[in-house]
Amino acid sequence: MSETAATDAEQSFQLKGATVAMTALELHYFDARAFEANLEDKIRQAPGFFRDIPLIISLEKYQGAANELDFFQMIGVCRRHNIHVVGVRGGNDDHRRLARNASLALLPASTSRERPAPDTAQVVDDKTVTSDSAEPASTAGTGPAPARIVTQPVRSGQQVYAPDGDLVVLAPVQAGAEVLAAGNIHVYGPLRGRALAGVHGLESARVFCQSLEAELVSIAGHYKISEDLQDQGWKSAVQIQLRDDLLVVTPLDKA
Repeated sequence: MSETAATDAEQSFQLKGATVAMTALELHYFDARAFEANLEDKIRQAPGFFRDIPLIISLEKYQGAANELDFFQMIGVCRRHNIHVVGVRGGNDDHRRLARNASLALLPASTSRERPAPDTAQVVDDKTVTSDSAEPASTAGTGPAPARIVTQPVRSGQQVYAPDGDLVVLAPVQAGAEVLAAGNIHVYGPLRGRALAGVHGLESARVFCQSLEAELVSIAGHYKISEDLQDQGWKSAVQIQLRDDLLVVTPLDKA
């Protein structure tokens, strides 16, 4: 074995770029009791969605005093509910100093509601897979990102992610499964799991499905759970879009 090969073989890890969909908690002020009560209310609405998720604390709309920010308390409350605070986005120098003292990652403030993500492969059950088809809509270098097309059912516990464009699923999305896309989501079958479109903040993204039976639908961070959806086109073909910060469900035959 050559010296170079031996050196490479001895490396314990490699660093690779990755794009991961994360939930941001947009903090307006901090009071420990109110924070935990509000968090518990959100968890009751969609317990499966929040279990073991990584969370970013966004301070871009924070209006309280810096000395009221207690990241150790926030981390403790979230951990009691199996939510993991991993970083802080935005904030001033004082906010970021407090976050650094709590060993949280520091992320820059978002510069746009619609921001691109680097190209990554889909991840399903921690296994890297390729889409069955990824034909670009345009051959020009500035054309739209190709859609990710999945022909197999998305089973419970699986996650399928289209980090740059639309996600097209030509099969059912089963309960307990999760599909995410930077753009639109099209499900040519029952949508029984969770669908998160516009995960990078694209408010014009939509969700289309042949039968709405979802546990949760989210567009650009705005979401509805199954209890809210059952009075709006349940078990029928619909499209879901964001209007004035509210998710609106419309039958496909009336779109």
